[in-house]
Amino acid sequence: MGTSVRGSRDWWVILGMTVTAMSAAVSSFSGLRSLAAATGWPEALSPLFPLTVDAYAMTATRVWLSGSTGSGRARRFARWNAIMAIGLSLVGNAVWHLIAAQVLTVSWVIVVLVGAVPPAVLGLLSHLAVLRSQAEASRLQAAEDDQGESGDEPTTAPDDELLAQARAADAAHQAQHGKPITRDHLRKALRVSTERASHILRELRNTEIGEIGMPQDH
Repeated sequence: MGTSVRGSRDWWVILGMTVTAMSAAVSSFSGLRSLAAATGWPEALSPLFPLTVDAYAMTATRVWLSGSTGSGRARRFARWNAIMAIGLSLVGNAVWHLIAAQVLTVSWVIVVLVGAVPPAVLGLLSHLAVLRSQAEASRLQAAEDDQGESGDEPTTAPDDELLAQARAADAAHQAQHGKPITRDHLRKALRVSTERASHILRELRNTEIGEIGMPQDH
């Protein structure tokens, strides 16, 4: 007798991951907010610094791992930005802990770097959005071109009429070139898609073989 294996959730693992994620998020947010305040950000605006870094990481990771990102260039750029965002969060928290432990002093270099993060993130994410939108536009254009090519196909015409048109095109082609019509010439003559032209050409050849094999009336 066969046995069925059902996957079960390990709630201890889920609980551990949830607690760890919440702890990391809260501590990272607190560290980055404190770093912003220490470098001169107003107290009311200091939460915007960690929010900027977290949004940067989430957006880049989303574009990187999303199946809808069809552009390899956009995916690679998003991957490097996701890595940079995680690194930025790590470095920012490390700098704050060094400042809090009085190992490091707040110099003008730190002030400038912290203040430059939001506009730099905006520029990088804007470029990422442009790359993704260009890839999406190219994909849609390719789909429209394919649809336009197949849209030339007279879908309202019955198969018998297309077959008759194909037979006439084949006869004209043989009279001009001395050989049967090819799929590409048939596609251009009937203004149909490549797949449809292949199907019609097969039907045409099968019909010709059937006509040759039919017994003649005496």
